[in-house]
This record gives sequence, structure tokens and C-alpha cells, in this order.
Amino acid sequence: MVKHGKSSLTVKPRARGRSVRSGPDDLFAVMSDPTRRSILERLRESPKPVVELARGLPVSRPAVSQHLKVLKESHLVTDRQVANRRIYSLDAEGLAPLMAYLDGFWRLALDSFARKAAEVYGKRRS
Repeated sequence: MVKHGKSSLTVKPRARGRSVRSGPDDLFAVMSDPTRRSILERLRESPKPVVELARGLPVSRPAVSQHLKVLKESHLVTDRQVANRRIYSLDAEGLAPLMAYLDGFWRLALDSFARKAAEVYGKRRS
């Protein structure tokens, strides 16, 4: 278990050199931390180095690095080396399980709306 401040996350073991993908429950647990959500929101705009991500956050730059480590282990962010800096960006593949989970709710809501609209529209035409 990796501990970061008040929250903790169980990091899944690596399988043949690759870490195991997280499911929606794991991703929601990682995202329950407000600092991590702030980091993800900042990365939604564009890829950024740690120094930019840390700017304006109520935690130190080393703490931001620790949060990025958890986000990277959970496959929510990815990084690349550019000169002497690491640039972090959202990992679309890692976000896919969370998006699929939430899309299920959206589809349910749209189906419910379509049924209700057909019911109301059908009554008006009669």
C-alpha cells in the first residue's frame, strides 16, 4: 500500500513488467483526493511539468510529485522526458474504464429520456 498524506491507495502488482489496469472503483479512490483532482483538471488543459502543476496548489512540489506517482501508477497520467523536465499529460487509455463506467449512466439517462419523450409525444399525437 502506498500512503500519500491522509489518503492511501493499494497499488496493483505488476504482471510481466506491466502494471495491471485499474477499474472504476480504484480510479474513484485515486480521484477522491482533491489535490489529485486539481492536477487532473490542470492536465485537461494541456500537458505540463511538475512546477506548473504545483503552482497555486496548497501543497509542496514534492507532494505534487507524489500525487503524480499515484496518478501514473493508476494509469490516469503519463509522462515523458523533455530535456531535464518530465512533462505530464492525461492517459486516455487509462481513463477509458472510468469513461465507460460513466457512459453507462449517460446511456441509461438518455434511454429513459427517449422513452418518456416517446410516451409524451405519443399522447399528444392521439
